[in-house]
Amino acid sequence: MPGIANLSVRELRGVGPKLAAKLADYGVHCVEDLLFHLPLRYQDRTRVTPIAAATEGADVVIEGEVRAADVVFGRRRSLVARIQDGSGTLTLRFFHFSAAQKSHLQPGTRLRCFGQVRRGSSGLEMYHPEYQQVQGENTPVAEALTPIYPTTAGIGQNQWRKLCEQALLQLRREPVKELLPPISEVPYELARALQFLHAPPPDASLALLREGRHPAQLRLALEELVAHNLSLHRLREKQQCEGAPPLMPDAKLLSTFLNSLPFAPTRAQSRVLSEIAADLARPYPMLRLVQGDVGSGKTLVAAGAALQAIGNGFQVALMAPTEILAEQHWRTFSQWFEPMGITMEWLSGRSKGSKRASALARMASAEASLIIGTHALFQDEVAFARLGLVIVDEQHRFGVHQRLNLTRKTAPGLGRAHQLVMTATPIPRTLSMVAYADLDCSVIDELPPGRTAVTTVLIDNSRRQEVVARVAAACSEGRQAYWVCTLIEENDTLQAQAAEATAEELRLALPELAIGLVHGRLKPAEKEAVMTAFKAGKLSLLVATTVIEVGVDVPNASLMIVENPERLGLAQLHQLRGRVGRGAQASHCVLLYQTPLSANGKQRLSVLRESSDGFYIAEKDLELRGPGEVLGTRQTGLMEFRIAELPAHDYLLDEVQVISENIRESHPELADPLIQRWTGTGQQFAKV
Repeated sequence: MPGIANLSVRELRGVGPKLAAKLADYGVHCVEDLLFHLPLRYQDRTRVTPIAAATEGADVVIEGEVRAADVVFGRRRSLVARIQDGSGTLTLRFFHFSAAQKSHLQPGTRLRCFGQVRRGSSGLEMYHPEYQQVQGENTPVAEALTPIYPTTAGIGQNQWRKLCEQALLQLRREPVKELLPPISEVPYELARALQFLHAPPPDASLALLREGRHPAQLRLALEELVAHNLSLHRLREKQQCEGAPPLMPDAKLLSTFLNSLPFAPTRAQSRVLSEIAADLARPYPMLRLVQGDVGSGKTLVAAGAALQAIGNGFQVALMAPTEILAEQHWRTFSQWFEPMGITMEWLSGRSKGSKRASALARMASAEASLIIGTHALFQDEVAFARLGLVIVDEQHRFGVHQRLNLTRKTAPGLGRAHQLVMTATPIPRTLSMVAYADLDCSVIDELPPGRTAVTTVLIDNSRRQEVVARVAAACSEGRQAYWVCTLIEENDTLQAQAAEATAEELRLALPELAIGLVHGRLKPAEKEAVMTAFKAGKLSLLVATTVIEVGVDVPNASLMIVENPERLGLAQLHQLRGRVGRGAQASHCVLLYQTPLSANGKQRLSVLRESSDGFYIAEKDLELRGPGEVLGTRQTGLMEFRIAELPAHDYLLDEVQVISENIRESHPELADPLIQRWTGTGQQFAKV
């Protein structure tokens, strides 16, 4: 008989061709896959609760006798049954029911029901509970907590439970293979942990399980994080095996550029430039992440890397997630590079017709050395003659497949392009250890001189008129301001002022000010015209959505109002705040929140008021919102763990790195089975 890792699900009772196909689509092929398909949460059906002891909001098992069952006609037709157990009465309510169901709920029938208790018009109720008829009062209850599994269309919870019960029976006959090396001091052996998590005993702590702190969960979380770490290192090895063109530093070209600037690089920038230069000189692809707080000067570092590639006769592609940010880069690099005789090209979604054809031809012939653009750079028709370096700004805004496709656009025989990814969203150490284990990391941890600290205040929306007066006063002194909204159009279901309505309101309140409006639905030309006018000082106040989050540099803007800041993440608010404080005058950010503010919302906004340290803010954001939000929704596939949770399990990460390194160096035969067990084929797209 095949081993547990190779025993097909087709061998299990109840699995025909259709169910097997659905399971395969979901990544479940063998019995071992079922064992590692772990519950999301649990229900306690191991004890019957007297109706009198049932509390509102609780999921409980109750048992009693049907006293009456009738169809009730009201706002919605429903089947209502009254059930008693001697301690009290509870109502069962069904909005979807059949005549057969009504006939089963005859007075005198004894039922055991499971569901959530609610407060209804006639006392305690359960809506659509699960129920079964029972004979007598001694029908056995569940022997273990009931697992709730992640699922997909066409596979119900009962099917998962029956399949996993069969897998556990198989596990008792043949233990699953231990794949962690002896170095790890695991609190549970693997088979025992799997048995426990699929069928926790009645006395298991639901609180520990809910928080992910049970030793059985920690055992599996450790192994899953190790597998994830190994998969990222494996991906790095595969990329570096392809080789890359070695790009030697050109000290003369770099010094010519730096001497042309009206400022000198900070020590942090110089350090990161040296790290990148050393990477680019090697004959395998650079994979480096540069983190720098808002305004730390990442663009200068990108320019130094680009010059090293261009000085060696290679092309550079710089990709940004929005046209506003790409245009900002275009203007900056044009000022820097055109006087040096470097040819640039632009490509975005709005590049059409002959202009687009000309751009593609110049890229394909190597006539253009630096190509700046948006997602358009991914498209199949885009080809480079000698692509040597890809720079991705605000990397968390892109899907992993997109970045993979771009680094593959090198000409035959050149290997893979070097890769520099940048973010102004500082990534907490704990998160980068998991999400970016395959990247070397540089941090620009110093702001250039001349940047002023931004004072942040929280003000209730009821004091809106005071804030409007403050804007008027600042603009009358010759300064400029941003007013940031989180929606474009009014939406009655959300307590947020729309940008269009706010702009109109402010024009009425401040007729003496020139006010502009910019949001994502404007045509690119309109957006560019508004931004150009604001930068030139022709507009005093810019009403905007979060499209101005990155890439907008107006030193004269010293005041920002953010409406409904409770709707945004801390990292995004910190990014927005970074649009002010770029000049010499004192700058302020007003967070205009809507009451009532939740305790969590108050805690989050207080973090922003107390600190301007992007890394501290990112750590708090991770703690309060979770990794998917911090990395951005496009990136959440990275963090879809089966059992590991961040930040709850971040204290395991140092041990994870030790174990992963031990496997790579001393037990390489364990790496593939671990990766396959936890990530399947997913590791090929795990990261760029």
